[in-house]
Amino acid sequence: MTAITLIRRLRDCGVFRDFKWPTDLPGFGRYNLLYGWNWSGKTTLSRLFRALETRMAPTNGQVTLSVNGCDVRGEEFAQATISVRVFNRDFMTESVFPVSGGDVPPIFVVGKESVEKQKEVERLKTDLAQAQTEFASARLKKEEVNKTLDKFCIDRARVIKDTLRSPGENPYNNYDKSGFRKRTEKMANDEDKKTHSLSESDRDKLLSQHRATPKSRVPEVTYRLPQLKELAASASELFSTTIISKAVHSLKDDPELSAWVYRGLALHQDRDAERCLFCEQTLPKDRLTALENHFSTEYEQFLKRLETQIGQLEAASRAAATLALPNRAELYEDLGKEYEAAKTSLRRALDSTRDFLDASVQALTDKKGRAFEQLSLSVTVPEVDSRAVEGVNEVIRKHNLACDEFEARVGEARRRLEADFVAGDLDEFVRLGNAVQKSEASVNEADTQAKRLNREIERVEREIVEHRQPAEELNEDLRKYLGHDELRLDIKDTGYTIVRNGVPAQALSEGETTAIALLYFLKSLQDRRFDLTNGVVVLDDPVSSLDANALYLAFGFIRERTQDAAQLFIFTHNFTFFRQVRNWFHHLKGQHKKDISQRPARFYMVDCAYDGSQRCSSIKALDPLLEQYDSEYHYLFACIYREAKVSTQGGLEECYVFPNMARRLLEAFLAFRQPQVAGDLWKALQAVQFDEPKKARILRFVHTHSHSGAVGEPEHDPTLLSEARAVVNDLLDLIRSQDAAHFSAMEQLVATPIDEAGDE
Repeated sequence: MTAITLIRRLRDCGVFRDFKWPTDLPGFGRYNLLYGWNWSGKTTLSRLFRALETRMAPTNGQVTLSVNGCDVRGEEFAQATISVRVFNRDFMTESVFPVSGGDVPPIFVVGKESVEKQKEVERLKTDLAQAQTEFASARLKKEEVNKTLDKFCIDRARVIKDTLRSPGENPYNNYDKSGFRKRTEKMANDEDKKTHSLSESDRDKLLSQHRATPKSRVPEVTYRLPQLKELAASASELFSTTIISKAVHSLKDDPELSAWVYRGLALHQDRDAERCLFCEQTLPKDRLTALENHFSTEYEQFLKRLETQIGQLEAASRAAATLALPNRAELYEDLGKEYEAAKTSLRRALDSTRDFLDASVQALTDKKGRAFEQLSLSVTVPEVDSRAVEGVNEVIRKHNLACDEFEARVGEARRRLEADFVAGDLDEFVRLGNAVQKSEASVNEADTQAKRLNREIERVEREIVEHRQPAEELNEDLRKYLGHDELRLDIKDTGYTIVRNGVPAQALSEGETTAIALLYFLKSLQDRRFDLTNGVVVLDDPVSSLDANALYLAFGFIRERTQDAAQLFIFTHNFTFFRQVRNWFHHLKGQHKKDISQRPARFYMVDCAYDGSQRCSSIKALDPLLEQYDSEYHYLFACIYREAKVSTQGGLEECYVFPNMARRLLEAFLAFRQPQVAGDLWKALQAVQFDEPKKARILRFVHTHSHSGAVGEPEHDPTLLSEARAVVNDLLDLIRSQDAAHFSAMEQLVATPIDEAGDE
């Protein structure tokens, strides 16, 4: 059986700001009665059903209905297969009394002829049922694959979000399925996924960049490696130099002795000594001269050259040994390995350089004692990486550039990591996307077939249908309803025209308008384009503006014509009509079963309350006082009584409903207590013996803030509304003072929970 299970979600739909079906509220049954005052949201609900009937997406807000257990969003109404008929003001203005004028659309029923064509229609309807089944199956399959793809996108987006999120501003902190889907679709359509896939090392490097925190710049290394070949050439030249002089052979052949004597000669020359400073013996006359000839000026100059060269080599060795390099921790983590490699290469070059320099120093030091000999330098010049220092500086420059462009660098790392994730998921996304496209093609194919069969059925039925019989039956209904046959629907080629005494009717009364529209709607349920036993019927305030007698007649027609509907919804603010429908539903077979889900009828309230500065509507279970008693008075008394007994002061917006409730309760009570002035609230209140200031406050409260039969907008002084608690207590005191026994009975009724007993 076709059925609307519940209204899953209404967001920004009229006064339904953000409604979700309560988990403890039973879903819709076969028969559903929704009671609510004017402007509580009933019309909004009827228009949603009307949109479902016309296969049009609602113009405002987000809508999700549950139909036969499947969710149907507003934008999917065009593909919905459920059959719905809605009676509301929009139906009246669009179909029965259009603003632009025109005839009333015809109601078609099957004629008595064309039996063969009727058989063809039945065959086509069988094919249509099969096509609709295939469409429903394809649509269900589409929903399944869409959900699978959606879940895949959600899961993969969550992985990317969890990996790339960080404190502070970061677009990936809010990364969701839409971002993942957009990036994946772009990669699938325009790019090569291989260019985005990362190696393990690259991925680790980018993850380090993503997790990095800002660091300070690091100065570059200013050290330059010595030119070893040039130093070797200079040392080799000195090493091969020979001093030519009148050498003393004993000194020439003994470098140690020569060095000792050279130092001693300088002491003797400085002191002009004639005796040996070592042995204190008189020096031979020609000994100093011989020694001076041995240690000539050329010899001294050569030693200075050696000392200078040795000093330069030692300085270069010290510089290589003491070179300070930045600590790895000073650089960004992703540059660590590269920096360590460059640093190791430089250290290796420095060690080789020092080994060469130290060996050269030792060789030249030995040369000092062998100045009279021609020697060959045996120190080998090592192969040193001349770019070792530049290698370290290149990494430092990368670090400094990262410091200068930190945010851009981190952002690029995250984008590349996102692309890597997406590239890894691309094949699965494409597979799921192809499944979605395939399911959409199946839905479109089934929908096309169903539409083709519908057109074929309509073509054949146009040849066998007639609308004369519905017109005759409508006129008979009008005669019974109005008690006369002045108003009639005459047949025209394009439908019906409304006439009064044979001429086009003018200036129809509101009651006549409502009667014609309602009876026409009820008759249209027999139209061959609508199967009542498999369809949903919705009536929104069908007895608006009718007097009591007309109301009971209308109820009779409604009950007779809608009781076989697969599902029925009735919205009303009229308590008399509500009571009639409620009693009808209460007497349905199985209505008193203990298991609510087994009852055919359900009862709801459309409630409107203030949330801050705006009205917000919701659907809730009908108050037991409204369901169990034959008067709205019980419900109004309960609301006022409960408000008076609440211990905490509610917000101002909660008070707006009470002036109207108070007025209706007071009118009902005084109509019984003061029947001689019924209908005049001021006179009825004056006839009551009660505290005059309190009566004045009550009267001012209900006159200032109530709005006829509905909840009004907050357009008066809010300071008066803040008195709501005190005024409703005054009102209860008034009722108690006038009829203590009645008040006590009502108080006991309100205080005692009403149990719903089941008899089956």
